[in-house]
Amino acid sequence: MREIVLDTETTGLDPAEGHRIVEIGAVELFNHLPTGRTYHQFINPERPMPKEAFEVHGLGDEFLRDKPVFATIGAAFLEFIADAQLVIHNAAFDMRFLNFELQRAGFPVLPAARATDTLMISRQKFPGSPASLDALCRRFGVDNSAREKHGALLDSEILAEVYLELIGGRQPDFALNTVAQGRSRDEATNGTAWRPRPRPEPLAPRITQAEAAAHDAFVAKLGDAAIWNRRAGRRN
Repeated sequence: MREIVLDTETTGLDPAEGHRIVEIGAVELFNHLPTGRTYHQFINPERPMPKEAFEVHGLGDEFLRDKPVFATIGAAFLEFIADAQLVIHNAAFDMRFLNFELQRAGFPVLPAARATDTLMISRQKFPGSPASLDALCRRFGVDNSAREKHGALLDSEILAEVYLELIGGRQPDFALNTVAQGRSRDEATNGTAWRPRPRPEPLAPRITQAEAAAHDAFVAKLGDAAIWNRRAGRRN
């Protein structure tokens, strides 16, 4: 299963008030394990950066002036996420901005069902407890010391660790991950479940002949009703 952990930075809180996306960061997971593939893009918002937003992420007008506008990067963004499920903290916020930008640039919008909201998961799992990304990092012991300001790619990488803890830990099950074992993604998704192969040569028995003889002598003392006789096929 392919998932994309995603975060955005913006000029404000509401695209209906003229605010725009200025950064997108995303991390690819396959079967809940990072693959190493990421997407990161700064975006020219085509408007001035408010002081309040600059204090959050540190992305100013001069830095963003020569960055591409969303319309020129929208296709590459959609190609990266493809049909993967999106994992987002406070998904309604990011999805609202993403769909505003996609629609404005003439791309198809993303349905709400595409997003898994880690904020909602954390509130359901820990009702009444703080549910910010920083609070979840403290709860799970995830290192966020590099997070001096908000950054979309760094926050996505941190959220990926938090998400895996929320769904059951960094190793959510005991299944062998075929990608991590060096197999290609095509092999991993061809519908063939992993099965253990038989040993080329059986293991040597650990019980000695003397131990086997002592066991037989012990069973003989128990009489014909001994369960070992039935299991070994000695009695009908």
